[in-house]
Amino acid sequence: MVVSPPAQTTDVHSRPYERIAVVGAGAWGTALASIAATAGRQVRIFGRDVETVNAINQTHENTTYLPGIALPETLVATAHLSEALSGVDAVLLVVPSGAVRRVAADLRAFLPAGTPVAVCTKGIEPQTGMLMSQVAAQELGDIPVGTISGPTFARETALGHLTAATVAFDFSHSDRLAPNQSPAARLAVSMSTASFKTYISDDLVGVEIGGAIKNVIAIGCGMMTGAGFAENTRAALITRGMDEMKALAEALGGRRETVTGLAGAGDLTLTCSSQTSRNMSLGVQLGRGTPRAACFDGRPVVVEGEANAASIVDLARRVGVSMPICETVHAILHNGAELHSTFGDLWTRPIEAEPRALDISLRNPA
Repeated sequence: MVVSPPAQTTDVHSRPYERIAVVGAGAWGTALASIAATAGRQVRIFGRDVETVNAINQTHENTTYLPGIALPETLVATAHLSEALSGVDAVLLVVPSGAVRRVAADLRAFLPAGTPVAVCTKGIEPQTGMLMSQVAAQELGDIPVGTISGPTFARETALGHLTAATVAFDFSHSDRLAPNQSPAARLAVSMSTASFKTYISDDLVGVEIGGAIKNVIAIGCGMMTGAGFAENTRAALITRGMDEMKALAEALGGRRETVTGLAGAGDLTLTCSSQTSRNMSLGVQLGRGTPRAACFDGRPVVVEGEANAASIVDLARRVGVSMPICETVHAILHNGAELHSTFGDLWTRPIEAEPRALDISLRNPA
């Protein structure tokens, strides 16, 4: 019997980015800035709200978005974009999806040449159907643009709970020759701490598609939970929702296997399992019959999956991908469809095979 030798650990080093700017001082931006500072990086975080900036600098706390969590004293906040970007090695762009294009355009005037930008925002732009990295790249020009994505609630991340995420960039020819010095690898090393574990991907499309679609599926899971359906229903929506992710990712040039990773299955499972997610929470409230205007006690809470339901469905229709769960959520959110009957229609669709290679579609007697 031949015994295989134990796997060898390759001691490969990668140079971290020492000076990192985080653009966006919301909960996730602040959490990422805290992680980078904890990892030993020099971090400046940009925020438009002067009170938030002052609180971070003076009390080392983002009292608006992450109250009660102590931030590293080395973290510096500024309300001036030029100051945040001066001399930086890498940028994390962490703003709502609707603001990515505008803020990316603002960055261009101050961004040092060749500086990589990770767009840590999940979504698809309406009208254009572009992923967030594509939106930023269109405004920023010829620089590396990627993302950081995964099952990451901001508060848990900032508190130091064990968390894992994927750093994804498209790989150039030179990146493939020296992958340990690619922007994805260098940023992964830059953000790694004892509690924040990073993984590297060259499938930017697959990673971003997972992050965008999971919010829509989470709203659907919340709707079913709020309406009184049980765990069987949620498990079915998560599993079949992941299949919709795979189909759209593949149609856009991504890899199906990427969707089974942290940014797909991992993020989907987290977001569909906890009302800490605004998407899940919105769905639960709607499922209980709460009017949209009264959700979140009437506060104007931004729920990314709400807008993305429309942009994802529009994109899927354009590329010819069937996404019945996303279509169902979209119909309820934006077309006034009745929740119970619309989900009932989903359950009486034709009987199909799970492996795509088995081409079967049967009339559903239900």
